[in-house]
Amino acid sequence: MSSSEGQPAQDAPGEASPGVTAPAGFRAAGVAAGLKTSGGRDVALVVNDGPAQVGAAVFTSNRVVGAPVLWSRQVVTDGVVSAVVLNSGGANVFAGPEGFADSHLTAERVASALGVSAGDVVVCSTGLIGERLPRELLLGGVDAAASALAADGGPDAALAIMTTDSVPKTADVRVVTPDGEFAVGGMAKGAGMLAPALATMLCVLTTDAVVDAAQADAALRAATALTFDRVDSDGCMSTSDTVTLLASGASGVAPDPETFAAAVRDVCATLARALVADAEGASHDVAVTVTGAHTEDAALAVARAVTRSNLVKAAIFGNDPNWGRVLAQVGTVPESVAPFDPAALDVTINGTQVCRAGAAYEDRSRVDMAGAREVSIVVDLHAGEAEATVWTNDLTHAYVHENSAYSS
Repeated sequence: MSSSEGQPAQDAPGEASPGVTAPAGFRAAGVAAGLKTSGGRDVALVVNDGPAQVGAAVFTSNRVVGAPVLWSRQVVTDGVVSAVVLNSGGANVFAGPEGFADSHLTAERVASALGVSAGDVVVCSTGLIGERLPRELLLGGVDAAASALAADGGPDAALAIMTTDSVPKTADVRVVTPDGEFAVGGMAKGAGMLAPALATMLCVLTTDAVVDAAQADAALRAATALTFDRVDSDGCMSTSDTVTLLASGASGVAPDPETFAAAVRDVCATLARALVADAEGASHDVAVTVTGAHTEDAALAVARAVTRSNLVKAAIFGNDPNWGRVLAQVGTVPESVAPFDPAALDVTINGTQVCRAGAAYEDRSRVDMAGAREVSIVVDLHAGEAEATVWTNDLTHAYVHENSAYSS
């Protein structure tokens, strides 16, 4: 895979990405430990073999978090991360003091197997809230994953973190600089509880670029703000969101901050888009773009108001270009947040301007929503120059059914 100088090259459509093992200096594994009743892979391990051990992470802003988040927040404070261990089949949230002990012991087990410090091991868990993980099965899975580590183990790790996901989610980019080539890779899981902050996911990003902890942290936070934080599938915030970036420095290439940040953002954007495409029960992926806002924050507030409307989402499921429901949601945003004149609002759906200057314009029957998976809704506030896009999906019978039976 090659690219022009400073420009990332992504996998061709349909080509599977090696994900976290695309950059040099990383091994990964995904094994079945018996945590999932399906018998599928449920423990993943990603290891940074260096020479650098740089790490950064961002976490859910939910006040209710699981033991793995509590543990991992401490791990990343010094900017050093040697490994990330992840399990599906149980979130380890509201599991009491023993739940925290489970996370601690998991990190200790990884540390023992790899010869690193437990304080440098990020722990992530995903699955049902309120139940204890079977500790011995989990620790046995850690041992098995450590034994199965491989330089091409990224795809197996991506499989092991899936819960209600229907497909694994991986991505990578390679960037050519005057000093050589570096790579960024990643894997993510998430198909429900997709709402900022971070959408609802576990995500591990890796790079063989030479960066320090401050540069890694800055690039990660900038990337998540523009990608994962703009996925808002169902308005439900997870207790376990964790996005970790590991840097091995194995390429020997030290890119400038802008080039590195762009590569991290590209991988995050691909993974975030994959989350929407795999949202539980969805039949449409919906991009809500607000233009003409006086600030980007105002555009985001209006876009979020539209994406979180069950009435709008239900209309999209029914292939109904009901722009009145869109503008009704726009009007819920306080004027102090997003000033605009209701008589100046425009709405365009899939390229057809159905509303102009606050009144019906082109016939809504011209909008084709049934012929494509993606739906574009553009709202022009005519109040400034800023804009923002938030991705969501429609509200379907399948989403309600899947989430009504999730714990049974």
